[in-house]
Amino acid sequence: MTEIRWERLTAPELKGKAAEGALAVLPIGSLEQHGPHLPVWTDSYCAHEIALRGAAASGKPVVVLPPMWMGLSEHHLPFGGTITLDHATFHAVLRCVVRSLLADGFQKLLIVNGHGGNIDPLAVSSRELAAEFGIPIVVTTWPQLAPKEIGAILTTQPAIHHACEGETSLWLALDAAQVRQEKIAESLSNPPPNPPQGMVRFWSFMERAPRTGVRGDPRAATAEKGEAILKAVTEALAAAIRDEALWSAPDRVWAPGRAMRG
Repeated sequence: MTEIRWERLTAPELKGKAAEGALAVLPIGSLEQHGPHLPVWTDSYCAHEIALRGAAASGKPVVVLPPMWMGLSEHHLPFGGTITLDHATFHAVLRCVVRSLLADGFQKLLIVNGHGGNIDPLAVSSRELAAEFGIPIVVTTWPQLAPKEIGAILTTQPAIHHACEGETSLWLALDAAQVRQEKIAESLSNPPPNPPQGMVRFWSFMERAPRTGVRGDPRAATAEKGEAILKAVTEALAAAIRDEALWSAPDRVWAPGRAMRG
């Protein structure tokens, strides 16, 4: 089987990957509390595993970087176990990754995100970096790859939340030994207050998921659900990697005289 993990390849082998036009894939997660029953690297581990599976299933030249294990997780700090970046640093790290990939000869980047707190920052950063460097930078957050399929698999919630039925099921499928199963029964949070609709502000997870930091019901998790989620997400990610429409070069909108050319 062709090796696709960046860290297992040699420098000459990576030069060869770049020369054949391989897609670089960067999984991004976080290091943050996931209740009393899941490890703090949940988002990073799951994003990396899904990126590897999707890349392998795509049949295209792809190389998957090690996961970027810090994201924007300040909302989880009240529970402990959390290491976070601020937005300026997050963007600066991404920019350095993109510059490095370009220096290495890669011309396109897919970011597979596993953390909800990264969604908005990634939308801004990927847009800015694509305009700055002129390469396609595509971002997906893996639960958004197959929302209907995931909703049909889960039984207590309509989508992936946090340390919930869905994420716990993934762990049971991937590595059940890392789940503190004896803690699942005590992992439910107290009901959060209902904020007014249509208003945006900062809420910590102590406010959104009081007591345990869990959103959702992990008691319903099973390895079978985890395998079904992995299958649906892997197929969707592989299809996206094969979709040539995603990988065209972005319009150089900031180029001098761009408006004069129509």
